[in-house]
Amino acid sequence: MTSRVDLEAVEKANTAFYEAMERGDFEALSDLWLTGDEGDGVSCVHPGWPVLTGRGEVLRSYALIMANTEYIQFFLTDLKIAVNGDTALVTCTENILSGAPSEEAGELGPLVGQLVVASNLFRRTPSGWQLWSHHASPVLAERAEGDEEDPSETP
Repeated sequence: MTSRVDLEAVEKANTAFYEAMERGDFEALSDLWLTGDEGDGVSCVHPGWPVLTGRGEVLRSYALIMANTEYIQFFLTDLKIAVNGDTALVTCTENILSGAPSEEAGELGPLVGQLVVASNLFRRTPSGWQLWSHHASPVLAERAEGDEEDPSETP
């Protein structure tokens, strides 16, 4: 049986991950990922990206995202947490609102919404729960019944 303490600790680590992204806090985000020999086995899949492996490659991707994202906010829904020994899996839907830098100095570019499903895999370490893997996939918009397909989209 999973302890309430473990579930709360994993949820706290998961929340810290998204809050670090929202703040653009690369140091805090880096601290959440496994280090040492275990860091060599971390992986990440951003929506539309290939699999990134190894702590260095994964953290470089976050540095790139943070450098090119003026604003990002995550509203997590459908959150589910499962803990098995020293491993925890968090699944959720990321309702993302983001904006890129504007061409005008000091202005925010247009905001874009995106719906993504994510799995975050954590390992228990002496310093707490740390990310082992993050996998995010876009959710394709469903067509409403009766909507006709755009003929220009047909292959």
